[in-house]
Amino acid sequence: MESPDPSPIFTWNPADYNKCSPVQLLWARELIAKLDLVGFERVIDIGCGDGKVTAVIASTVPKGAVTGIDSSPEMIGFAQQHFPGTRHPNLTFIQMDARHVTFFEEFDIVFSNATLHWLSDHRPVLEGIERCLVKGGRAVLQMGGKGNADQIFNALGVMLDNPRWRNYFDNFSFTYGFFDTTEYRQLLVDAGLVPLRVELIPRDMAYPKREDFAGWIRTTWLPWLSRLPESEKQVFIEELIDENLTTYPADNDGVIHIGMRRLEVEAKKGL
Repeated sequence: MESPDPSPIFTWNPADYNKCSPVQLLWARELIAKLDLVGFERVIDIGCGDGKVTAVIASTVPKGAVTGIDSSPEMIGFAQQHFPGTRHPNLTFIQMDARHVTFFEEFDIVFSNATLHWLSDHRPVLEGIERCLVKGGRAVLQMGGKGNADQIFNALGVMLDNPRWRNYFDNFSFTYGFFDTTEYRQLLVDAGLVPLRVELIPRDMAYPKREDFAGWIRTTWLPWLSRLPESEKQVFIEELIDENLTTYPADNDGVIHIGMRRLEVEAKKGL
């Protein structure tokens, strides 16, 4: 979970995130399947968060090695505690910012899931990916793309017009790195990587219960929640859910659906 540009403005809660991220884990498993791992690869997971996805990768490369990096000391501490080297000898976690990757030609594969959209400038990220890959190595990345979670942003826009909330957001600015395919292909080329596949994929993020939806907001919409006093955060979350449901009601089974658009990228380093 990378901190946003230019510096952290909030602290992640890794235990809460770990409980409230089943969708992220599901999508990560789908992305891992696209790596076509043989079992001996050296892999880096950029934005490893609580470490559970990184541990899944490590289990698929018993003769390889996996390094998870994240800018959040809380997330790295949680990952090291829950996936120690004594039980996962081919797994290492290091606190490191995705914009300042220091490895050089050490990895066969760069993996990243649900992370890089936290950064608005991907140029230093992709340059670091190119540096850390061996010649012919691959990058497989998935992140929010252009149009991702638009319905939530629309609901937030309505709420921030409400005098009750407006004053908390004076001079507030936060920009995700949501790119379209043309933009991202050019970024890859500029970084010296060869684009293999760059596509926007519509996805349905489904929450069976209201409290599940609330958990996602509580653990990932931190730039907005960090502006509020503790006493107002849950009220804000509940009002945001109500505002969303006004336009996008739950289905007949009570499931809440969020329209997402994922930018999925495969690229390689030239020989």
